[in-house]
Amino acid sequence: MATITLKQLNAASLEEACALLDGLYEHSPWIVRAALQQRPFTSLAQLKQTLAEIVTDATQEAQLALLRAHPELAGKAMVDKSLTAESTLEQSKAGLTQCTSAEFETIQTLNAAYNAKFGFPFIVAVRGPRGTGMQKAEIIATLERRLQGPISYELQECLRNVHRIAEIRLNDKFGASIERGNQVWDWQETLAQFSDSGGQLTVTYLTKAHRACAKRIAQDMREAGCDSVHIDAVGNVVGIYKGDGTQAKALMTGSHFDTVRNGGKYDGRLGIYVPLACVQQMHAQDERLPFDLEIIAFAEEEGQRYKATFLGSGALTGDFHAEWLEQLDADGVSMREAMQQAGLRTEDIPALKRDACNYLGFVEVHIEQGPVLNALNLPLGIVTSINASLRYSGAMTGVACHAGTTPMSMRSDAALGVAELMLYAEQRASSDGNSVATVGILNVPNGSLNVVPGRCDFSLDMRAPTDAQRDAMATDVLNKAASIAQARGLQLNLNETLRASAAPSAPAWQQRWEAAISALGLPLHRMPSGAGHDAMKLHDLLPQAMLFVRGQNAGISHNPLESTTSDDMQLAVQAFDHVLAQLAQELG
Repeated sequence: MATITLKQLNAASLEEACALLDGLYEHSPWIVRAALQQRPFTSLAQLKQTLAEIVTDATQEAQLALLRAHPELAGKAMVDKSLTAESTLEQSKAGLTQCTSAEFETIQTLNAAYNAKFGFPFIVAVRGPRGTGMQKAEIIATLERRLQGPISYELQECLRNVHRIAEIRLNDKFGASIERGNQVWDWQETLAQFSDSGGQLTVTYLTKAHRACAKRIAQDMREAGCDSVHIDAVGNVVGIYKGDGTQAKALMTGSHFDTVRNGGKYDGRLGIYVPLACVQQMHAQDERLPFDLEIIAFAEEEGQRYKATFLGSGALTGDFHAEWLEQLDADGVSMREAMQQAGLRTEDIPALKRDACNYLGFVEVHIEQGPVLNALNLPLGIVTSINASLRYSGAMTGVACHAGTTPMSMRSDAALGVAELMLYAEQRASSDGNSVATVGILNVPNGSLNVVPGRCDFSLDMRAPTDAQRDAMATDVLNKAASIAQARGLQLNLNETLRASAAPSAPAWQQRWEAAISALGLPLHRMPSGAGHDAMKLHDLLPQAMLFVRGQNAGISHNPLESTTSDDMQLAVQAFDHVLAQLAQELG
């Protein structure tokens, strides 16, 4: 099929342009026609974004009509061969045209249940986030999972999949190259083969799987063109792509490669491989920057095996505590022993501390780990600050008594005290822009069906874009906790377990990310990061700024469903290219 160009699309008459994009949205040419009114387009990404905005701004009736214009997967239209050419190709790539009788029956039953519940067909981009096709088992599992969701979620999830389908069809029409995004995808898929446990992705500090990951990352760095690669004294993998020698300072980048238990493939690792894709291209084209590019795969960020969160990046700022070495994991293995088994020299750790004078700054690419970009149909977002955080472990203690004989007015119910505090924390955070408060652990020790809770243990996590905002919220929440306890005749005990300052992005570095996104033809979306990142630790040493990449499945993270697309990874690589080029130009 002959490919088209943006120049050709921009120059064509409206009718000719509509014909060029025919079949993009299933039986819904109104979307393309409305988007073409906004020509000229400077990039394919801008065209994709405009199309998505047309659908977002449409009435719900129009959105539902769009969904109902789509055929069921392996449905009647496939059987009687009345699918559009595009749908036929897509369902064929996913193997749906070769279903066994059992698979066909399962899909038909699920389709019927989904349509009956939601009033529109189940829609998923069967060519998948890599564009090469989902497996039938994965499609069935996705249909089973999404059948359990609420209608408000499924309406938006189907629309997002419609946009993904259109994105892949646009790539085909324009012959768009997603090779570098695919390379980043493939690197992460390969790395995901290493895990502490079968059937899920778990990589904790200095386990056999962790050491295998480090070895693989080092190999990838060498093959991509890094001039030097080594594993340092805490297990970080450090790759350096040398500059042309005109600038003594280096740019540092990277992220972590350890995971939470049963986590996702992209948390942290995306920030290692996006810059590596830039190195790979520069090496292939024999290009050098006027500064060194230092990519660091941080060995530990999650604090899963030992209570030493941000160990990898913290060692570079001099924040490594010798007492950590004596911590024991669940099997009784000390960190010191784990390091010795990995061949690391603990006496070399102090020398890892970096001198800020040797660096231009630190930038990090990271999957968003949240739903915002996904809900906005935006592939990239600019981080303005990593939120300040404060954590407590707490307990309210009352009187355990008989649930049947104790009047409501005579109880000292510890669980109700915590419940009231939870509701207040929700209300207080909701009234304060971009602040969040969470009680993630709630436990009634020795609780019983017929006993009024005499004790309730809980956690309290509060985060806000600035230290002042966090502290004001914390003051209000703690004061409320005390007043609730007093009013209910309870004893309150709270212990602070973590206090981390906000890490606002350095203005100059944030502006470089903004310029990169604008150059791609995408709208700017600035947002705080509610999660902690290695950039938060490096903030103590260097000016830093982060770029977020949209996640799929409503942006879920710390979960096997964590995902993004090779198209979004490609855009992240191109944005990183732009930042490097801009910095090189600034340095002359």
